[in-house]
Amino acid sequence: MSQLRVLNIEDDPFTAQLVAELLTAHGCDVTWVSTGADGLQSAAAETFDVIVLDRNLPGLSGVAITARLREMENHTPILMLSALGRSENRVEGLDAGVDDYLAKPFEPAELIARVRALHRRAHGQLQAPVLVVGELECHIKARTAHRRGKHIALSPKEFALFTYFMNNACEVVTREMLLRDVWNLSFDPQTNVIDVNVGRLRRKLEDGFAVPVLETIWGVGYRLTGG
Repeated sequence: MSQLRVLNIEDDPFTAQLVAELLTAHGCDVTWVSTGADGLQSAAAETFDVIVLDRNLPGLSGVAITARLREMENHTPILMLSALGRSENRVEGLDAGVDDYLAKPFEPAELIARVRALHRRAHGQLQAPVLVVGELECHIKARTAHRRGKHIALSPKEFALFTYFMNNACEVVTREMLLRDVWNLSFDPQTNVIDVNVGRLRRKLEDGFAVPVLETIWGVGYRLTGG
């Protein structure tokens, strides 16, 4: 992540410092404000790449800030952080206009992954015709996968997964990201569909090769290394 401008609206100093340190370590320029009113003013007055927003803020809630920004035609990507992680809480935040919702406490790698993903989606990065990561190649138009020149036969869903991992190579990809961007689901169906499909893809990519290319980040998601 290179020089993204991130507005962090958070009233808890400990969480604010954690978020700032994580994002700064990944090349971000972080501005921190501690109240809802200051957050709304900063977001409206300056240009940011991503807003990381606490839900429960003094004076003006994160939901209210989001709704006002969207009314003002401000479409800066918003990641809402909240100790309220129930499905109805997520739905309320998403309905207000947030782009993603992460429950506290969160894994540092997941926060970074979600901020990266929001920025990519907002800027509509162009798809290269051939993606190359280490020993892996993904040919978009031909819809083929290769490792060290060896063709790897993939099902349509496996190829969609492969393409997504290639586009997010060496970064943590969370289960929520896969549900949203590969399965087009806004909720967790509470099945092992992701594990099954990722397991099949991993076996196909690694069969006959000594070096693994797809690792599981326990409790968070997966990461493609490319061998």
